[in-house]
Amino acid sequence: MRTIELLAPAKNYEYGCAAVDCGADALYVGAPGFGARVDAAVSVGDIARLCDYAHRFGVRVFVTMNTLVFADELREAERIAREVCRAGADALIVQDMAFLRMDLPPVELHASTQMCTMTPDRARFWSDAGFSRIILERAATLAEIRGIADAVPDTGIEAFVHGAICVAYSGQCYLSRSMSPRSGNRGACLQACRLPYDLVDENGKRLMSGKHLLSLRDLNLSQHLDDMANAGVSSFKIEGRLKDINYVRNVVGWYRNRLDGLIAGRSDLRRASQGVSALDFSPDPRKSFSRGATSYYINGASRGAASFDTPKSFGEPVGKATRVARDFVEGAGLGVLAAGDGVCFAGPDGGLVGTRVNRVEGDRIFLNRPGGIRAGTALFRNYDRRFVAALNRARTRRRIQVAAYVSVGPQRLALTLDDGRVSAGCSVDGDFAAARNPSQAEETIRTQISKTGDTIYAVSGVEIRCDEPRFVPVAVLNALRRTCIEKLDGNRSAAYPGPVRRPENRQAVFPQTALTGADNVTNPLAERFYREHGVETVEAGYDLNDRFDGVRVMRMRYCLRREIGQCLRERPDYRGRLFIETGRNRYELMFDCKRCEMSVVCRNRTE
Repeated sequence: MRTIELLAPAKNYEYGCAAVDCGADALYVGAPGFGARVDAAVSVGDIARLCDYAHRFGVRVFVTMNTLVFADELREAERIAREVCRAGADALIVQDMAFLRMDLPPVELHASTQMCTMTPDRARFWSDAGFSRIILERAATLAEIRGIADAVPDTGIEAFVHGAICVAYSGQCYLSRSMSPRSGNRGACLQACRLPYDLVDENGKRLMSGKHLLSLRDLNLSQHLDDMANAGVSSFKIEGRLKDINYVRNVVGWYRNRLDGLIAGRSDLRRASQGVSALDFSPDPRKSFSRGATSYYINGASRGAASFDTPKSFGEPVGKATRVARDFVEGAGLGVLAAGDGVCFAGPDGGLVGTRVNRVEGDRIFLNRPGGIRAGTALFRNYDRRFVAALNRARTRRRIQVAAYVSVGPQRLALTLDDGRVSAGCSVDGDFAAARNPSQAEETIRTQISKTGDTIYAVSGVEIRCDEPRFVPVAVLNALRRTCIEKLDGNRSAAYPGPVRRPENRQAVFPQTALTGADNVTNPLAERFYREHGVETVEAGYDLNDRFDGVRVMRMRYCLRREIGQCLRERPDYRGRLFIETGRNRYELMFDCKRCEMSVVCRNRTE
């Protein structure tokens, strides 16, 4: 039977607990340093607190240290890694091979998506090198996922299912670094792919102006979970360590429900953690941050992934304006809006314009600033006041179901609590006389044993075994229940599996004998690792560069030509060179039609 995991982001302790409460099976959280989201770094103390909370439900905690490490940072990176391991981390997520040459406690290593794994030979090597899990590139298709999973049947396969998409292959983007000192591979991405660009031909003619040509919609694969599970995915990952807490609760709740439905319908799958989350809200990912949904390339290359007009969240469509007056807008479907909702639309220049709803009368809405709306304008709700209020009121709790077995004899009372995996038993001696009111005596036992209060347990049933109904004082029952719960907590903690490092096969040969700057070797420990595995030539990683003229700063499956209907395979109107420009920065678009890939090459303005 295969174990299926829902992996959620944790910006901090509070967000991580919220994700656990809403049904996450595992969390990923940033280390105090060397994480790919510098603004989501978490202290070692809070990581320890989060591990303590999560582990009570069998929820694992993975710590991201997935940036490139420079030579003078190796000692600090090793120190932090050792500290987060001691704090209880179940795994480190890394992209720099230096971590495989550090003296670390036994801990799982997960191959970050920044390692751009899309082929079986790469996956086999990472598995041989000591990685317990491979986090796939977001652009991988179902066929590619299946090929990788088949190649490494004893290695976990993790894939993103929801959230923002990096347009370039992960770890293969130097666009931010080519514009500034900030680097995505170093945890401080400039988000240069979300900037507006002009599309220019080789003669300098502007074909498109001020459009977000590299900005993608957000991933939503909630309709493809069954196919992904069949392809070999065991961990379904939600992006969003920089999103707000309601995004985490809503999206985790949505995927928890979807995965529970999937598991319930199959006999070959089981959930990775324990506990039932009683959501007192109805999850809906359209209500949280969204640039519009795309399934990206899960089923192969297709159009519709881009969001040219805006990189911002525009939410869910609600209708089109059919009549616009000075102080109100009418349109079918607009009656779903409510006072306080946020509404946005594409303004006359194509940019996103936002306003608030003051009041609603049928399908007529009165807006704070209706300027820019015309008949036919599509309106979107990017803030649902009622939904947010429901989320804020929600008091979701996660409880572990336990069966209680009570045995009552003349001189001994015994209680066993069993959660299906771990059990605990306690007993107390006393004088338990026959009950004058048998039915009341039994009801008292059931009631008091079921009162688990603020603990993480919920009693699913109480089985009473006795020679005859006996009277047991309430105080005795309560004390025994509390003692048994404490013992169950201890037994569960003792049964929690410690991390284990997969051994490295020192004889494994890396699939390449020469590494370029795009292979991201930025320190001597990483270089040593690759040379020990058969690599002969190692070029310094691009992040060590000062200049990027002529460097391919992005490689991707996304193709701008395909997106605008100018695919070179489909009789395009223009076959010449194409460039994108923003400010003083100019890049040439290169097209590899055999691989169906696009690259972005930095070009000096004086070329």
